[in-house]
Amino acid sequence: MTVDQQRERPTLAAVARHAGVSASTASLAFNNSGPVSAATRERVLAAAAELGYAGPDPRARSLRRGRSGIIGAVLEETLSNAFRDPMNLLMLDGIADVTGPAGNSLLLLTETAAAGVHVPGPQKAGPHATGAPAAASPSSLIDAPVDAVVLFGCSTRVDEAVAIVRRRGIPVVAIEGRPMAGVLDVGLDNRVGSRILAQHLFDLGHRDVALVTLELDQGRLPGALTPSRIDAGTSFTAVERVRGVQEVYPGIGGYATLGSTIDEGIRAGHALLDDPATRPTAIIAQSDLLAAGVVRAAAELGLRVPDDLSVVGFDGVRVDDPLASDLTTMVQPAFEKGRAAGRGVLDLLAGGAPESVSFTSEFRRGSTTAPPRR
Repeated sequence: MTVDQQRERPTLAAVARHAGVSASTASLAFNNSGPVSAATRERVLAAAAELGYAGPDPRARSLRRGRSGIIGAVLEETLSNAFRDPMNLLMLDGIADVTGPAGNSLLLLTETAAAGVHVPGPQKAGPHATGAPAAASPSSLIDAPVDAVVLFGCSTRVDEAVAIVRRRGIPVVAIEGRPMAGVLDVGLDNRVGSRILAQHLFDLGHRDVALVTLELDQGRLPGALTPSRIDAGTSFTAVERVRGVQEVYPGIGGYATLGSTIDEGIRAGHALLDDPATRPTAIIAQSDLLAAGVVRAAAELGLRVPDDLSVVGFDGVRVDDPLASDLTTMVQPAFEKGRAAGRGVLDLLAGGAPESVSFTSEFRRGSTTAPPRR
């Protein structure tokens, strides 16, 4: 092989010439498909190895297909925080379970990256993998090589990013997002499910109840849950869950966190429970991880759940904490939501017109609720 040949990327045609077969035969042999004898296939593979040919150029394949084979998944937070929430992992698994076999990979983007702010991301993953983050472009969605985008409950702050994607003619699917024109919605009964939890506590006799929310609005510090903060909330899922609780407890207060983690639940729990004079008899947490943190904070204060305090969560995930392993909660089908988003993406890419779908969560009574102590 000459120096010039070494500098050039070897092609399948060059492999075919070297092996003394046609280009079509080399393609069938290299991809292990079609009626090619074992001897011919071995000769083609040997020629490929000698020339340093590893396979078809994915860029050329993308140009021929007119697509990149990449689905963008836009998360509301940094990947390190997003991956702490098992709901995100289950939904990503659901998307990959459908789109992976169709030959697609996932490109993970954070909401702030999508909105044009330089943060860690994006990150390309295989059909069933996630990997480690890489550096993002400030205009990631303007030129991201994606065929479609799935939004994970993104707030109103990404409306501009959605408009950018739609101007590119790229299909958009939103999981628990605020309804937007031209965006296929995969919803959940967040409002109804939260009302069911609140009604459960009300029927047990609880009247002094506090709420621990997911992040209501990015850029705000954690703190007291006030009517003005609720009204200004931009996180669709969190606000919907608040509204459901308000149907049973209209004037409920509580604590707004920075997201679904046990540490945030512990912080919220201490904020609501440290002072015995203002301590509620029950706490509604907007995720099971937050609920587990509240239970942990109660234990640190010497309170017993549910004797001294009732706690409910939302999601139905397995919590690796014996104190919170049997939460009263709403169980949501996160994996199936991801699969529905994946099916919607494939249908839109095929030129179909799929309808939005909404899933129902299921009440599961655990051992963390009881009537208030008289």
